[in-house]
Amino acid sequence: MKVRLAYGRDGLEVELPDERTTVIEPTYVPGLPDVNGAILTALRNPIGAPPLRQLVKPTQSVAISVCDITRPMPSNLLLPLLLGELRHVPPENITILIATGTHRANTDAEIARMLGDEIAGKYRVVNHDGFDESALERIGSTKGGIEVRLNRRWVESDIRITTGFVEPHFFAGFSGGPKMVAPGLAGFGTIMRLHDAAMIAHPEARFGVTAGNPIHDAIREIARMSGVDFSVDVTINREQRITSVYAGELFGVHTAARAVAKRLAMQPVDEAFDVALTTNSGYPLDQNLYQAVKGMSAAAQVVRDGGRIICAAECSEGVPEHGQYRHILASRGSPSELLEMISEPGYERHDQWQAQIQAQIQMKAAVYIKSGFLTAQQAAEAHLKPVESIEDAIAECGADARICVLPEGPQTIPYIAGG
Repeated sequence: MKVRLAYGRDGLEVELPDERTTVIEPTYVPGLPDVNGAILTALRNPIGAPPLRQLVKPTQSVAISVCDITRPMPSNLLLPLLLGELRHVPPENITILIATGTHRANTDAEIARMLGDEIAGKYRVVNHDGFDESALERIGSTKGGIEVRLNRRWVESDIRITTGFVEPHFFAGFSGGPKMVAPGLAGFGTIMRLHDAAMIAHPEARFGVTAGNPIHDAIREIARMSGVDFSVDVTINREQRITSVYAGELFGVHTAARAVAKRLAMQPVDEAFDVALTTNSGYPLDQNLYQAVKGMSAAAQVVRDGGRIICAAECSEGVPEHGQYRHILASRGSPSELLEMISEPGYERHDQWQAQIQAQIQMKAAVYIKSGFLTAQQAAEAHLKPVESIEDAIAECGADARICVLPEGPQTIPYIAGG
């Protein structure tokens, strides 16, 4: 059979044996036929909150948290309508904060593409910088002792609005909602505590789990401490078109969007596979190797112990130079040595969480990478095996190997029924 993988902007077609291949995709839902109407309906009939027009006074300052370039959030569709509901507020009273967490700053060209030229030119748009202490403000500590430092513009604004894209997240349960506050707008110290070795290793820090997941529990607590006055969450399909939209009170909105994302994305299988072929959902999600760990993690849910994961991720930006992900991976000779190092008391490095999750996956299965941009040295430093041909890599597994394919990568989260 021929299967088209989400890979970069153009996709990648592979030929696989019919009788041994199971293709697992999200339940397809077409984009909303009247997306503008749906957004306006949600904004004007919110869940558990007054409409924006009534909520915000003209004299108040407003901060809006938006996704960065690594997320396929259709901000260019949502923001014009949201800001239209705030037309009574002077543009100089509104700040759009790009919730980068510890990611790199987005370029002016990326901001224009994400938000649209008109919004990028009319409103104050600020890349959050979690490493700039002067741009952060302490608002207290969580019950678990995490010191919470958030973007000062966010904290000092009269009205705080989150906008997010909801999908299952490989250690925080789901994206969107409260994640648009922390880690999105948090300081590095706060993010490190949310992503430390014990948090990442917790058995409930996984796809689809919120309550009882220590990471998501802390994220919700921080969002509540911060105060969020209004929230908008969307779900999208493989064409990155909006399939549902909810607005209003943060937690009610996120609960509604999570239910949709879980129903569409999480797919049961009967047993584990010998080979799991995955992607990272194509551009913009497969821009670099750091992001591709999410696709590996989706495959790890249904590959057998000792099996093989093949990840097709274009990685047009290679291995990110910001942060320490690359350095951490290259600093030890094997995944087991990496886990031992990261688990040492007092160990604290930017991006250690991504290296830890990748190493945990590699302890379960061998991981191969298909990329048009990674060098052999970069793959070797990451303890990955580069492949030129996906078909050849699968053939090496033998004539009886059962194959699972996730063409949309982490847009689909398979799980073993009853497991």
